[in-house]
Amino acid sequence: MAHVVLLSIHIAAGTAGLLLGPVVMRQATRRLGAARNPAGGASAAYHWMVLAVCLSAVMLVVWFRPELWWLIPVAALVLTSRIAVARRFRGWTHAYVHGQGGSYIALVTALAVVALTVDGPLHGAAEVIPWALPAAIGIPLIEWWRLLLIRAVAPPGPPGGP
Repeated sequence: MAHVVLLSIHIAAGTAGLLLGPVVMRQATRRLGAARNPAGGASAAYHWMVLAVCLSAVMLVVWFRPELWWLIPVAALVLTSRIAVARRFRGWTHAYVHGQGGSYIALVTALAVVALTVDGPLHGAAEVIPWALPAAIGIPLIEWWRLLLIRAVAPPGPPGGP
């Protein structure tokens, strides 16, 4: 029974995170460009969903699948983004974008792995594809988003341009 409850929470929170992620990334860029804190509204909901996914994943791993212990550190990604945007230390945009984007890649990877390898069509060496493809696509997109964010938060130049 505990397994079913945890798995249901995990799936529901993961689904909500997958739906909220793109909205949050777009909203964050706009809010930061307007010198506003991106942490409210959808962003807060996304972070709570990712936290729920992480906590349920940790419990599922500890109680039912201890061989998957190595997935637990992924839970720190979204925390990294929260700290970065709150503290605005040097290089904070890099930490923020990779925390947010990395947590989203983790959600997409989990969905792809479960859908395609657990009783799915991929077997053997092909099982590597859903593990690698989300990162291969997502990391360049994260870097593109980071460049957009840097432009959005950059102070305006002198009148008349360079």
